[in-house]
Amino acid sequence: MELLGMSPRRPYLLRAYYEWLLDNKMTPHLVVDINILGVNVPIEYEHKGQIILNITPSAIGNLEMTNEIVSFSARFGGVSRYVEVPMSAIIAIYGRENGAGMMFEPEQKYDNSAGNSKSDNLVLVSDTKLSNKEQKITSISSSDDEPPMPPKGRPTLRVIK
Repeated sequence: MELLGMSPRRPYLLRAYYEWLLDNKMTPHLVVDINILGVNVPIEYEHKGQIILNITPSAIGNLEMTNEIVSFSARFGGVSRYVEVPMSAIIAIYGRENGAGMMFEPEQKYDNSAGNSKSDNLVLVSDTKLSNKEQKITSISSSDDEPPMPPKGRPTLRVIK
C-alpha cells in the first residue's frame, strides 16, 4: 500500500519497535543487507549478504536514527568501529529473546534507491580480453597453487618423555 506524497514509514516504525523492544527488556537486533550502497559495517561478520547487529544501548554508543540513516559506534572483536546503515538497507528489527519484531515491506522510495547496490558497479572481465602474457602467468600460478592434501584419519597426540 503506497501512499503518494507521504514520507516512508520505515524510519518511524524502526524507532517505534526499537523503543518497544527496550521497554520490554529485550535485546534489539537489526538485520541489514550489506549489498546496498552506503552500508558501512564490518564485512567479516556477514552471512549470506546480511549482517545482524545488536543495537542495545549497552552494546553501542552515539546512536542516531534519522529518517535516512542509522549510525552508531560499536566494538567488533575488541576493535571500535563506526557503523552506518541507510534505511534502504534495513530488512528487519527483532528481539533476540523471542523473535518479536518486524520485517519491513518494500517501499517505493527505497526501491528506487535499491538500484544503487554495490554489485551494480562490478564489471565482468572476460578471459578473451587477457593478453597472451597474462594468460601464461595465470595458468602457471594456478597449477602451482594446489592445496596440500589433508591428513587422513583421526588426529592423535603422543606423550614424549
